[in-house]
Amino acid sequence: MNSAARIEAFLEMMSAERGAAENTLSSYRRDLEDASDGIDGGLARAGAADIRAYLDDIAARGFAPTSQARKLSAIRQFFKFLYAEGLRSDDPTGTLDSPKKGRPLPKTMSEAETGRLIDRAAHEAGDAGLGHADRLAALRLHALVEVLYATGLRVSELVGLPVTVAQRDDRFFMVRGKGDKERMVPLSAKARAAMRSWLDARAKLPAFADSPFLFPATSDSGYLSRQVFARDLKGLAARAGIASAKISPHVLRHAFASHLLQNGADLRAVQQLLGHADISTTQIYTHVLEERLVRLVNDHHPLAD
Repeated sequence: MNSAARIEAFLEMMSAERGAAENTLSSYRRDLEDASDGIDGGLARAGAADIRAYLDDIAARGFAPTSQARKLSAIRQFFKFLYAEGLRSDDPTGTLDSPKKGRPLPKTMSEAETGRLIDRAAHEAGDAGLGHADRLAALRLHALVEVLYATGLRVSELVGLPVTVAQRDDRFFMVRGKGDKERMVPLSAKARAAMRSWLDARAKLPAFADSPFLFPATSDSGYLSRQVFARDLKGLAARAGIASAKISPHVLRHAFASHLLQNGADLRAVQQLLGHADISTTQIYTHVLEERLVRLVNDHHPLAD
């Protein structure tokens, strides 16, 4: 039985025994036929060295690590089938490592864009021409945006903040994050002022007078949902002339970290502020440090162009 016939047998098994969808079968067929065409003697007779050479070849052809990993997964499944059916006495994929996918850089915003967003939020919060409900919404959104950019909180941490954070009016407060771990985060003067304005308005809402949350709501949790905040944030971005697709609460958290690093902050300090248990998580921002170091050398080295 040649490679083409064994690929057909594998696809029949995937369809009959595992109920694979037509799209899945087509994807397997493409990947296995491409591998068979790229290996002398066909895929069914390939050894580990042949498959490794094929993977090196598709990497050189510019296939993304995710595509390489998908192709290797199809090849692994194929050889497991051959081994189970007694058509091979070995599995040559057993010693092969999966391609490293690499971690995508987080989406972020420039300092200028972030400034425009916050300025727009402040302008709307101070607009005396708004109706009562719209003004309340604007004050709340301004407080949310100022606090998020000042602290880099996770959105779940932000919307669930206790009202005591604003009542104390401290420059720092403790937040309980992932793994029930507490960390200290700073509050800028602008963030504290925005929270005070929202707190004054909130006090005039009888329905929320006794709520323990800074941003109360009539939801099951008792506080503003992440989805509502994300929706309001996108609307604010659009009004500030920023593409709404570019922004989310998580993007503002990334902006907080990136802008700190761009302006000289230490990576480990940013790790602590973000609440990352392991600095390897914070190292997605290494590109920011690299850019800063290049700029430092170019600006200050006596032999730089």
